[in-house]
Amino acid sequence: MNTLNNFLFIALPYIAIVVFLVGNIYRYVSTQFTYSSLSAQFLEDKQGFWGTVPFHIGILMLFLGHLAIFLFPEATLAWNSNPVRLIIHEGIAFTFGLTVLIALIGLMLRRLFNKRLRVVTSKMDIVIELLLLTQVILGCWIALGYRWGTSWFAADLTPYLWSIFQFDPQIQAVSALPLVIKLHIVGAFVIVLIFPFTRLVHFLVAPIHYLWRPYQVVIWYWDKQKIRKSSTAWTSHRPQNN
Repeated sequence: MNTLNNFLFIALPYIAIVVFLVGNIYRYVSTQFTYSSLSAQFLEDKQGFWGTVPFHIGILMLFLGHLAIFLFPEATLAWNSNPVRLIIHEGIAFTFGLTVLIALIGLMLRRLFNKRLRVVTSKMDIVIELLLLTQVILGCWIALGYRWGTSWFAADLTPYLWSIFQFDPQIQAVSALPLVIKLHIVGAFVIVLIFPFTRLVHFLVAPIHYLWRPYQVVIWYWDKQKIRKSSTAWTSHRPQNN
């Protein structure tokens, strides 16, 4: 068991970080065109809005919440010292988690039943969506089954994560955590590991250049009603993009 813990909580994090850095830099330099989400906005009707927008808002808030606890553990514990604030904190986190879960299921069903989106769907899209779905389910399970996660995250996981970056891994606390929490941690490292090979890379590229880019004139020569009909396939060839 010690060998497995050493691999999952010492070796895997370093492998994931190295692959993340090298993979993202190489992909951006060598194939910059693929450094995008391959937007599906033109391939479907307005129904996609109700999955895409809640998913992006929810996942962003969850990421920022985890990051804040990692960066400011003492402030988190001080905030949570008041029972009312703790309940509010936990409730908001669970609400965003549930939002992401519902939105992600909707997006996966959309990708499954929309002919156009199936054409532009790669195997890695399926893999990352299943991983994200598993992570969100585990996160909601932890929130319900192992209460006050924002506090024990700050007390136990934050020191462990900092020890990774300080090249002095301390895994005693994380090794003693319940299995479901361990799976959630390992799942996060796996997502970091495969991140450069997915369309999630678009999270790293802020479209700041749009502020000074000249206006782009777009002329539509096709029948909009026909081409935007979601029941028709967009193209018979799969784009070379993740």
